[in-house]
Amino acid sequence: MANTKALEHPTFKRVKAAFPSSKFQAVEYRDQATLIVEPKDLHRVMKFLRDDEECAYNFLSDVAGIDYLGYPSKMPARFAVSYNLCAYSRDDRFFVKVYLEPSVPTEGIENDPALVVDSVCDLWSSAEWSEREVFDMFGIRFANHPDLRRILMWEDYPAHPLRKDYPLRGRGERESYRVVDRTSS
Repeated sequence: MANTKALEHPTFKRVKAAFPSSKFQAVEYRDQATLIVEPKDLHRVMKFLRDDEECAYNFLSDVAGIDYLGYPSKMPARFAVSYNLCAYSRDDRFFVKVYLEPSVPTEGIENDPALVVDSVCDLWSSAEWSEREVFDMFGIRFANHPDLRRILMWEDYPAHPLRKDYPLRGRGERESYRVVDRTSS
């Protein structure tokens, strides 16, 4: 664990004690605590954070995808998935982040086995649509998700538009689909 100030957050100590053989990083920035977890440990750690009486993070507020391509400082990986957990009993918010590095070049990144992380839908049902959005926009897949399909783009959309290598004007998608108006039906 890094940053001695971050070690003051009690959740860091509980997780480290519960998983002594796992590797973690701990960060605190602007009074927000973030635990960085290896992808293989994510589901076990999230289950612990929900079920442990002292942690008791009973609400998953958000799941977000991040693409660090072109980020000004060196990052551990190109992609990350961030989870925003809340423990309402003590008004505490805690972030968990997992980094994912593509194992294939950008051109073949669509079905990269390195861009898979376990779903937490079985722990918090609120994760279902958020994980689908991360899948749709970034192409990060969630193993054991009950209904992993696009949620914002149409099913055969050819890319993931929130990736930073996606062109700002698109790849010609708008030009290749016919316009549907009220008289088209």
